[in-house]
Amino acid sequence: MSWLAERLTALAFLWRIERRDGVTIGFTSHDRDIVADGLLYRASPGMVPSAITRSDSLEPGGMEVSGALNAAAISEEDLAAGRFDGAAVTVSACDWTNPADAVRLCRGEIGSVAREGGGFTAELRGPAAILDRAVVEQTSPECRATLGDRRCRVDMAARRRLARVIDMDGDGMLTVDRTEPRDDAYGWGRLRWLDGDSAGRSGAIRRSAGATITLAIPPARVPAAGALVELIEGCDRQIDSCITRFGNAANFRGEPHLPGNDLLTRYPGS
Repeated sequence: MSWLAERLTALAFLWRIERRDGVTIGFTSHDRDIVADGLLYRASPGMVPSAITRSDSLEPGGMEVSGALNAAAISEEDLAAGRFDGAAVTVSACDWTNPADAVRLCRGEIGSVAREGGGFTAELRGPAAILDRAVVEQTSPECRATLGDRRCRVDMAARRRLARVIDMDGDGMLTVDRTEPRDDAYGWGRLRWLDGDSAGRSGAIRRSAGATITLAIPPARVPAAGALVELIEGCDRQIDSCITRFGNAANFRGEPHLPGNDLLTRYPGS
């Protein structure tokens, strides 16, 4: 890091982004591409980081990165599809004449992403941000487990089905080529796209009726007819559903009979 002591430096920022789908890309604030640690950092002079503060406290540090949308690097469709959500980011500074001697400034993961006009702003959350999360669960009348996880223990092998999309509108309602096994079987469940522009992405299902599926959030692009999807059954997290539908009351992770703050107003005349 002797280059930092020079009176005149050739400073360039490096952004290494590792998406959750396995794609790793790099950007640099320099006006030419830079190769460092075996990764090609594409020139993106429009990307500007906010001030970076480093300390030894437990405060959740963070920063923001703003830049222009570029179809060859970060496209509006990729941001809308959530491909960069939760991606691991490492920000470094280097001498662009000798990028091997880089200084890591911060690392974390991408949080909220805002799009405006032809640009975007991404929030970078540091490792200390995990300390803001709750360490113990709060009581709730609904089940806190996810259907099929290690606490729920419901076998999901027969509750996942493949289907082809016949038609879909822009509001997230689609028709598939097979009907549900029971009324609202996929409500509160998940739909995973297996091909097309949204391949690899998944979304929450609001409700289902027959061969009609209504998504909570429509995909960024309306898929073409014939797209292959995986439909995963869901659960409304109520004790009645756990008993009658799944026969799994022993693993219910909630407190449906625990009195709450509305105990005195729950019954007329109390």
